[in-house]
Amino acid sequence: MVIALADIEAARDRLAGAIIHTPCRHSPALSRLCGAEVFCKLDLLQATGSFKERGARNKLLLLDAGQRTAGVIAASAGNHALGLAHHGRLLGIPVTVVMPRWAPLIKVSRCRASGAEIILHGETFDEARLHAQALGSARGLAYVHGFDDAAIIAGQGTLGLEILADVPDAEAILVPVGGGGLIAGIGTAVKALRPQVEIIGVEALNAPTLHTALECGELVKITPQPTLADGLAVAMAGAQCLEIARRVVDRIVLVDETRIATAILRLMELEKTVVEGAGAVPLAAALGRDLGLDGKKIVLVLCGGNIDLTMIGHVIERGLATDGRLARLEALIPDRPGALARLLTVVAETGASIGHVHHDRNFAPADVAHVQVTCTVETRDHAHKDQLRAALGAVGIKATVTP
Repeated sequence: MVIALADIEAARDRLAGAIIHTPCRHSPALSRLCGAEVFCKLDLLQATGSFKERGARNKLLLLDAGQRTAGVIAASAGNHALGLAHHGRLLGIPVTVVMPRWAPLIKVSRCRASGAEIILHGETFDEARLHAQALGSARGLAYVHGFDDAAIIAGQGTLGLEILADVPDAEAILVPVGGGGLIAGIGTAVKALRPQVEIIGVEALNAPTLHTALECGELVKITPQPTLADGLAVAMAGAQCLEIARRVVDRIVLVDETRIATAILRLMELEKTVVEGAGAVPLAAALGRDLGLDGKKIVLVLCGGNIDLTMIGHVIERGLATDGRLARLEALIPDRPGALARLLTVVAETGASIGHVHHDRNFAPADVAHVQVTCTVETRDHAHKDQLRAALGAVGIKATVTP
């Protein structure tokens, strides 16, 4: 079934009062960085921290009485599960979610807190999905797909209606892409009302699911590589999503892990907003300044904020390193009193800050008269790193400063 604008408008009316019309805020800071007039659609402000509850609630409201009584089942490791569990509880519809055994503990506990039955099964998402479908058939439960479902796509499309209501003269909308449900919904709504608006999908380079399908002209199963945008790491796009994407998506761009980490960092620093990797990919694309969007009014769909807290530190460090604000200094110094102090003095005189020092005698080079010193150093930028490297060389200290 291919959805139309009327389906999305009906979903908007159905969701009224239960789904937040989230802000689409202008960002002067990001506008300067991206060379465009940037607006951020903050759908991470939904109750569960993700756009996914739009489609989940719309699907639940369209169930018949028997399906509502029996309940629903889904396979998900994250935001789809949270959206279904939350709105299932509000609507009194039993929800069962099959999650892979590696699903983040915080998302497992949050789903259980919403009253969902959680079943951990399988080492891959496909194993969890197959088990959920089999269990649904055995128990008489309606299986709710995370993206390849007309009601889900129509629910996600309400986001597009909100964008046009808040930024009616938008010229381009950058949308994260995993299975394709979000961009199919937004694209359908926007192209029906303002066909001149460019719809740009953004995928992680390590998970080019829809990009591959569009290039090949058919559904293709890929093997996603590890990515900070784990919510986009889907093996195959949805059949309905692909059919719609052919009509409403103008282009797909891919972003690497360094850009994604930098985008998360920029949003934390400049927008005071914590966005998960899957939600940050639109900014990752816009930061490249290579999309031909200079001077245009663009909307970045920041659709999720459920980042694993243990991951934030790693992301910050990677982003700082990319910026030239965090570096590793490795030096060989004489194994005698005062040598380490001399090294640290040079570092201090350049204005750099030492975060950590490791002084290694046991596994140093064969020359027993020297030791290896490794430091984590905070610097202002790449030019500051160059200054530090030059200062060490000027006093005869052999050192490398990376990255």
